[in-house]
Amino acid sequence: MRECLIRGVEEPDLPEVVRVEFWSFPYPFENEVLALLYIAWRRYFFVAECLGHVVGYVAGRPEGAWGHVVSIAVMPRWRGRGLGRALMYAVESAFRSSGMIGSYLEVAVWNRSAISLYKKIGYLIGGVLRDYYPDGSDAYVMFKRLG
Repeated sequence: MRECLIRGVEEPDLPEVVRVEFWSFPYPFENEVLALLYIAWRRYFFVAECLGHVVGYVAGRPEGAWGHVVSIAVMPRWRGRGLGRALMYAVESAFRSSGMIGSYLEVAVWNRSAISLYKKIGYLIGGVLRDYYPDGSDAYVMFKRLG
């Protein structure tokens, strides 16, 4: 999208990242968690900025030889425009440039649109985490080798 760009997160973006988080998840991360991700792993934290506003983000962190996509979200009215895919490619590129061999994430088993996106960009389901979320629902662990 011409009116949007994917870029590294900056400190002034954090309130808008928190807004995206709270609009996107039934159990959102607290502000402090997102601030910690920014402080500790900014290199793996990107935002989608459209028309001057942050409308999506992805936050990752290294875990050994693998990159962990901790969270990704796009505001509801901006979904379906390729921003999630672009954010995933940005964090995967950062993982790859750090020498990581793969990327993985957790996703709710009921989140069909997210699972579909991840499969389209090469992720495979590696297993199920039972009772992963606060409401007792399960999550898939999905992974992708980075070439």
